[in-house]
Parts: sequence; structure tokens; C-alpha cells
Amino acid sequence: MLSWLPEDVSTYGHEIDSLFYLIYYITGATFILVTVLMVVFLIKYREQPGRRAAYSHGNTTLEIIWTIIPAVILIVLAFMSASSWAKIKRHVPNTDFELRIVAKQFNWEVGYPGPDKKLGTDDDIKFDNDVHVPVNKPIRLVLTAADVIHSFFIPNMRFKQDVVPGREIVGWFEATKPGKYELPCAELCGFGHSGMKGWLFVHTPEDYQKWADENLAPKAQ
Repeated sequence: MLSWLPEDVSTYGHEIDSLFYLIYYITGATFILVTVLMVVFLIKYREQPGRRAAYSHGNTTLEIIWTIIPAVILIVLAFMSASSWAKIKRHVPNTDFELRIVAKQFNWEVGYPGPDKKLGTDDDIKFDNDVHVPVNKPIRLVLTAADVIHSFFIPNMRFKQDVVPGREIVGWFEATKPGKYELPCAELCGFGHSGMKGWLFVHTPEDYQKWADENLAPKAQ
């Protein structure tokens, strides 16, 4: 395995990693093959006394072969990834836990439903850059941007979604391990892009309830 990948702590991360490894090994083998052939050709066809250059106007058979092989590989990869793509992008699980994320230069505005229990209303409770969720629960995200294109990226969840002004894009993840995970912007969005980073805090159910009681419960007047 490739130890430099971030730890996978999501329910669908292993599917993405399997596809990544497959593509990595295919491209690695292709790189080695091309490099070896290049060295062989450099040696075999190097300039030598008495040898005249030979000219070729193409080889139809070779051109067909190196067109068909990549096409077959791409088709196979497309079929292998179709179910994972549908699971992650199209089939959002039913859940009562929903957050609204608004990307701005240069922070994430994280909205939780307020006293009316509805997201996207005036009484939403908002935080900058910190996302708090319980473990082992599907989290539905409604993502949008206030200015330019951003990219909401949680490496440990294998979740990455471009966020576009004027559009609401729905995504989801489910964390399998409590912890603190980095949440950077993965799209160059301006001069302060490098500093646009938040944190995902995954709590046990008990710890999340304690946090929610302290931060989301209506304040006594």
C-alpha cells in the first residue's frame, strides 16, 4: 500500500483508494514501459559509421494497437468506477443531519439548523472553519460559494467537491473514526488561498451531544 495517503476514515474511502491504486499501477507500468523502450531505441538507433537514416511514413497496425489499448483501459475503468461514482455522487443516504457550507474568500462558513430546525433560514447557527459531526452517522452537505469557485476537500474522508457561486451542490460522507481532520480549499481561489483551511471534528455520540448542548442549544433569555 501507499503509506503516504492520508488515513481513510470514511465508509466509501476504500472504494476510491482501490481505484486510485489500480490507476497508479497502470500509469506506473506504462511509464516504465515507455522509458525502457526509449532507452532501447536510443541505443539501437544511435548514429553509427556507415549507417544511413531510414524514414517511415507511419505504421497503421501500431497506431491501431496504441489507440485500442488505452481505449479499452479507459472503458474498463469507467465501468469499474460507475457504481462508486453513483454511490458517492447520486445516492445521498437519508439522514437527519444536514449542514450548509458557504465558501468565501478565505474561510468556510458552516451553518447548522437553528431553533426552527430548518437549514438555510435566518436563525441558522454559524461557525467559521470548524465542522463538528458525530461518528458513524451520514452527514449531508449543502455546498455553495459566495464569490469564486472553491473546492471543499476532506482528504481523510476521500471527499472533494468543487463549490460554485449561484449553485447548491449536495454531497455526503460518513466518518468511521473520531478525530480532528484537515479541511483545506483545493481550488486556487485568490491571494489568500493557502490560508483557507478549516477542521473537521468527528466526535463520539456522547461528545457530540455535549458539544451540541453547549453550542447549538437555544440560549436562555
